[in-house]
Amino acid sequence: MRSFTYERANTPVEAAAAVARVPGAKFIAGGTNLLDLMKLQIEAPTHLVDVNGLKLDTIEPTPEGGLRIGALVRNTDLAADERVRRDYGVLSRALLAGASGQLRNQATTAGNLLQRTRCPYFYDTAQPCNKREPGSGCSAIDGFSRQLGIIGVSDACIAINPSDMAVAMRALDATVETVRPDSTTRTIPIAEFHRLPGDTPHLETTLEPGELITAVSLPPHLGGRQIYRKVRDRASYAFALVSVAAVIQRDGTGRVAVGGVAHKPWRVEAAEADLPRGPRVVTEQLLASAKPTHDNAFKVMLVERTLGAVISEARS
Repeated sequence: MRSFTYERANTPVEAAAAVARVPGAKFIAGGTNLLDLMKLQIEAPTHLVDVNGLKLDTIEPTPEGGLRIGALVRNTDLAADERVRRDYGVLSRALLAGASGQLRNQATTAGNLLQRTRCPYFYDTAQPCNKREPGSGCSAIDGFSRQLGIIGVSDACIAINPSDMAVAMRALDATVETVRPDSTTRTIPIAEFHRLPGDTPHLETTLEPGELITAVSLPPHLGGRQIYRKVRDRASYAFALVSVAAVIQRDGTGRVAVGGVAHKPWRVEAAEADLPRGPRVVTEQLLASAKPTHDNAFKVMLVERTLGAVISEARS
């Protein structure tokens, strides 16, 4: 790990200004991803701004009838919250499907949205990786790509977003609240928060330099059956090969977001109208532009079968 300086911020604006002021600075909260990357020297921040004291750790009702989740709410607390379990079961289940209990105790809501890919070539500093070193190339494209992306990919990157929580947030149409270094705020729909790789896979979100996530807001309760199903190589502490977050109504209509297939949680709203017609029709639309590799072509069928299992569970 390389040397760095450290400070504790007293307000969100102060934290944002500090990161914008110092080249190479980063926010740190739970540190469950950043510290690992620092040890491997994949990330080498010159300055860390600790945001744990900013009192962004509450879950509050919104005037519209939804919930506002502070950026520093720990994953364990969010998954266990009575209101989340009752009205946003897909989110609670997604959180419990991720990582281990110890990591969930430390990981934060904002950090979960910002976690970086687990592509093995990103973690192998001996291999070229455009996400780690822009312009160096993508080793995954001609390498072992079983766990990697099949849609929304580019010639520069086929990595996937590893977050379970973000897939559920996408199905719920959450919004991300932020503050900039100049104290202005904005709200970003979750659909616009994560980027596709294009020619700049190292730019993973639409956040501006120094912009700090302060909260994530959920809409009013959507009703229906809320299900999160994760398919992985082992029963725990493994990232999804494919995951499906769904909110299914009594008439068979609903919302579906898929994880494990793209650089961001994957949702095609136009496909959802065909949910009553079954998983094959929906999958054909969801993955219409898929470009799987030889190693991960199985994911197309896996999405269809996982979605089929989710639809069957919703009808039971």
